Formats: sequence, C-alpha cells, structure tokens
Amino acid sequence: MATQPSEPSDESAGPGISGRGGADSVWNSKFAWAIVNSVSPPKRPAAERVRDFSEIYESYGEDAVRDQANRCIQCPDALCSQGCPLSNRIPEWLALTAQGRFMEAAAVSRSTSNMPEICSRVCPQERLCEGSCILNAKSEPVPIGAIERFINDYAFAHGADDAVAVPSNGYSVAVVGSGPGGIACADELAKMGFAVTVYESLLVPGGLLVNGIPSFKLAKHVVARRIEMLRRRGVRFQLGLRVGWDVPLSKLREWFDAVFLAVGAQRAKPLDIPGGTLPGIVDALPFLIQKNLSALGPEVETIAVEGRRVVVLGGGDTAMDCLRTALRCGARQAVCLYRRDLENMPGSRKEYFNALEEGAVFEFLTNPVGIRAGADGSVAEVVCTRMELGEPDLSGRRKPRPIPGSEFSTPAELLIVAYGFDPVPLPPEGGFASIKTEAWGGLTVDENQMTSVRGVFSGGDSVRGPSLVVQAVRDGRRAAQGIRRYLTGKPGAC
Repeated sequence: MATQPSEPSDESAGPGISGRGGADSVWNSKFAWAIVNSVSPPKRPAAERVRDFSEIYESYGEDAVRDQANRCIQCPDALCSQGCPLSNRIPEWLALTAQGRFMEAAAVSRSTSNMPEICSRVCPQERLCEGSCILNAKSEPVPIGAIERFINDYAFAHGADDAVAVPSNGYSVAVVGSGPGGIACADELAKMGFAVTVYESLLVPGGLLVNGIPSFKLAKHVVARRIEMLRRRGVRFQLGLRVGWDVPLSKLREWFDAVFLAVGAQRAKPLDIPGGTLPGIVDALPFLIQKNLSALGPEVETIAVEGRRVVVLGGGDTAMDCLRTALRCGARQAVCLYRRDLENMPGSRKEYFNALEEGAVFEFLTNPVGIRAGADGSVAEVVCTRMELGEPDLSGRRKPRPIPGSEFSTPAELLIVAYGFDPVPLPPEGGFASIKTEAWGGLTVDENQMTSVRGVFSGGDSVRGPSLVVQAVRDGRRAAQGIRRYLTGKPGAC
C-alpha cells in the first residue's frame, strides 16, 4: 500500500529563535541547542527542481550557519566523530564555524577527509555523524552535513586550494579506478611524494561519483574540481583502459612499485523471477549511467522514459536515485516496490522524503513474483504479492514473508531493477588469479589493505561490497599509508 508520511520538522521541539537576532546572548552557551531552532538548509521547491538536474539544496547564509554550528554542545567524548567512518574532527570545526572562522574550519575538515565537499553532499548523515549526535535525545541533531558543505564550499570560493606537486620520493603507484576510494588513495599518495597513475575504464574520471550519482545530489563540477586538484598534485590519468583486459595486472606490477585496486562492485544482482528477461527491463546502473553521461556518444543506448509508467524494484539509495531521475526525464509515474516496510528500508530517509516531494509513489510490503508481457512482447505489468514481517534475519531486519492469496499486479512500461550489486569479477588471467577472494567475491585484504599478493592493495566496494562513499575514502587513506609502510619500511598510523 502507498505510504506518504510527512517529513520530520525542521525545528526543535522547544521554543527558540531562528537566525542570529538574539542568539548572540547565548553565544558559546551549552544551552544554545534549546534556544536556537534547528533549521535545515534551503531546499528548492519540488515543482521547480523536478524539471532539471541541478542540486536541490542551497547553502546556509553566514549568520544561519553560525547559529546552527553553535547548537553543538562540544561533548568531551564526541559521539559524532565516533559515528563518522573517517573520525572527522567535527566538534573542532563546528566551534570554528560558530565563531565565523570558516577558512580555519574547512582546513580542519580537510585534515581527515580527501573530499569533504563531496561526502557532505552524499553521506547519509542521519545514519552516521548526525545519527550519533547526543542532541537526538532532546532535540534535533546539529546539521553536520550541511555545515560541512558550507565551510568547504566557502573555502573553495575564497581561494583555499593547496593542490600542488611535492618533491618525488622515488616510488610509483598505479591506482585502478577513479571512484572515491581511488581518488582518496591517489590524493594521499601524491601528498607523500609518490608518482601516481590512475587507470579508469571510462573516458570521464570520477567513477560512480560521476556516472552513478545523479547531479541533483552531486553536481558534476564538484567532482571535476577534485579531479583537477589531483592533476595539479601530479597525478596522471589513463582513461578508457580496462585493467585485466586492455592492460594486464602483471604489467602494472612490472611498471609500478605498488598497485591499488578500487574497481568497485557494479555487477547487478539478477531479477530471478518469471519474465525477468523481457524487453523493457533494465538494471539500475546502466539506467543512471545513460542519464548521467549521455554525452559519451551515440554508442550509449537511449532508455526511453518520457510518458511511461516506471516501476523501480528495491529500497536503497540507488532505487531513490532511479525514481527521481525517471521523474526528471518525464515519467508518467514512478513507483517503488519494496518487500519490507519503511522502518526496515535501507535507503536514506532524506532521499526518501525528497523522492516523495517530487512525486514518487512507494508500495511497501510488496514483493514482485513475476513479469507479464504486453502485445508487443515488452514488459506490461508486474505481478506482486503482499508481504508481512516476521522475525529479524541475520542483518537485524525483520524477515518478510508472503501473505497467501494476496497477489495483484501493477502496470509497468519500464522496469528498473535496483536490488544491489556484487563485486566486478576479475579476469583469471593477467595476474589476477593469485589474488585471494571471499566466498561472495570480494577481495581479501589485511590490516594494511594489502591483498594476498604482495604489493597489490585494495579497498572500497571491491573489498566490502556495496557501501558508502565515506567507507571507500577511509579504505583509500588506509591503503595509502599501508603502501607507504610497505615501500619505505617506515612505521606510522593508518
């Protein structure tokens, strides 16, 4: 059944003020959180934003961002930092932001993250730093993500760009993949004097940051700026080359002192139900890539959306991206079918509410069991059954089970499968066969992110399966330190 709850209020439960106004009287107070209203950053109206692919969020003003940063009570044992995979020094840069010292705040933010301007846009903060904020027990959390975005965008706008090449240390490293893990590893290595070459199979660097995440969440120019910073650090890019096919891994091991594999997990999980191979059924990633990188050329197949009933299967962030992209491409209707309820849905709540605002429809406790074709042989409707939730499974979520006799069908002229991804299978020849893998396909690594082959490191989705951008950044940073220790023999923290 369709469920359309209202989005949580932008204001805290208690009385207060928004904007600076009288907030100066409580500046640096432990009780500012109770006096200053929690206010979300400005968001473009849904009717406007659904007509384009521009980012939907705008930045705070300087006074507003100081007010919001001042709501932090500066915990001695900061739970927000503990909830961040990068252990970002959040209270430090919140305190600097509250004082209006935005450039210094951004510098602290950059000290633990290679792409804070990107993570602040795409991280599910409600499950990480903001979800760990101690204020959740009394009020709304500090809007950490929006503040992080403001200070870093502010810093770029005011010339804070320290991307310069440093003297060479005599070692060279190949990085395979230019997604978040590859970018973070290349950035850290370049700052330490390594000669880095990034190999990317596509003609546009950035990995899923560019071709998988829609521009309404992450503008392409934000990623392009980060890539350009890498180039200024001396990082070279070899585009349109597939390692393992066009270039053997064995050759990279000959040419470079170490290799970092960040090839990701982009193999779609199959739709294993009757009719699952009918025309009109596409996987989520090809759909998003085609809509994100339509400028790649005529070889990119056009997936028609305008005026069609689009059904998306799955409940993660990729499903939200597909729904919102389809609506921007003129879909007559965009419906999400998910077998669990909203509480057990893995996707970001923020993205869910954004999709609702933009016109997406959600059918929870609904499981597809078959696909029927129309007169033209293409998909025409999805056969579904209603579900109920039983006991929790190994992941902690309640396991869905079908309700007997509850079958129904819903029309679909385009079906997008967003059931998740598995690691990309690597070719057994060319040096990959000796790399140990887990039973589910991920590469096995040690505490330094090194695989079973000495000098070959890996991280991100290649190791952990589909995960968060910030997790890939953490792996890339760890691998860079592991590579440094491996090549120089010098100890140091990860």
